[in-house]
Amino acid sequence: MATIKTINEIAHEGLKRFTPDFTLTKGEADGLLVRSANLLEMTFDPQLKAIARAGVGVNNIPLERCAEAGIVVFNTPGANANAVKEIVLAGLLMASRDIAGSIQWVSSLVAQGDEIPKLVESGKSKFTGPELKGKTLGVIGLGAVGVLVANAAVGLDMQVLGYDPYISVASAWGLSRNVKRALSYDEIYKHADYITLHVPYVDETKNLINESSLAKMKKGVRLLNFARGELVNDQAIAKALDEGKVAKYVTDFPNETVLMMKNTVAIPHLGASTPESEINCAIMAVDQLMDYLQNGNIKHSVNYPDCDMGLCTSDARIAVCHQNIPGMVATISSVLGQHHLNIAMMQNMSRKNWAYTLIDVDGLIGDDIVNALTHVTGIVRVRVIKGLQN
Repeated sequence: MATIKTINEIAHEGLKRFTPDFTLTKGEADGLLVRSANLLEMTFDPQLKAIARAGVGVNNIPLERCAEAGIVVFNTPGANANAVKEIVLAGLLMASRDIAGSIQWVSSLVAQGDEIPKLVESGKSKFTGPELKGKTLGVIGLGAVGVLVANAAVGLDMQVLGYDPYISVASAWGLSRNVKRALSYDEIYKHADYITLHVPYVDETKNLINESSLAKMKKGVRLLNFARGELVNDQAIAKALDEGKVAKYVTDFPNETVLMMKNTVAIPHLGASTPESEINCAIMAVDQLMDYLQNGNIKHSVNYPDCDMGLCTSDARIAVCHQNIPGMVATISSVLGQHHLNIAMMQNMSRKNWAYTLIDVDGLIGDDIVNALTHVTGIVRVRVIKGLQN
């Protein structure tokens, strides 16, 4: 019986997917389900094996510390993609036509009585803006959200340029053939009338939009950020807005500096805030946790590599979280051989500093084998998924 602890409220549609082999607890747990709660300073129980984030961003989870403890961290890419796509489309319209400003202005006319229709007709010209049709949209990042945005913009008769040096095969297959491939950020900056950001926040993308990149953009460019606030340097965008280099900035990440900027539409982080998105994320997170705890399979981890061997059809399965160092597979194989276990199937995958090895063997696994593997330098966690010999 595996135990699961929820942090934040998780959609019931996800929780009800747990089979009778799992039970929810408020105490020590094998797995954690989390949304936005800050786990950066949390002390993790030795029993904890996995954390599933019902969402995409994992800046609230100490990924490296988890990796060092053999705790696999999952997220749910794509589960909220449609929700974000829809609000980005709204953002495109608000970047073009001053819809937000016009609504505020109309609301201020409440005491004008019969004069309101006349005032509306005389004042509406202050809120005009260009149509999207025929304009060029630059999409930076072609993951789950970026692909949907790019395809939808094609449907709006926009010219679409996409740039992503790490585009996956699945994303490439889903991308409209009418989306033109840009070869660099600079190509996007040079040609785009609108730019929308859909990249993760990592060291390489921090302040991606800065004084230098803004200088390469068209005068009057309209910028959308529904990915992460830290992708845009606040001081640089504020200056560009003041100077008219950027005509409009639409962001889902308000702060005090952003709220003081001119020509800015600040939205209260509504990107994935739909009931459908929360349900999709909860279902995906629960399924990932169950598959990992029951079968040892990893899918959509952010600190360990993906690894999937399906159901175990051999006598036993063992899972090993370890550092990505030379000779580890040979060492693991040698330990199993010394204990007279035949390897029926093995998969070893690596991701930067960390690796994961999943092994199906003929014969049962005793505590002596687990102890021998645990004491190998570089191995941080050994789990017997099936076939522990008592």
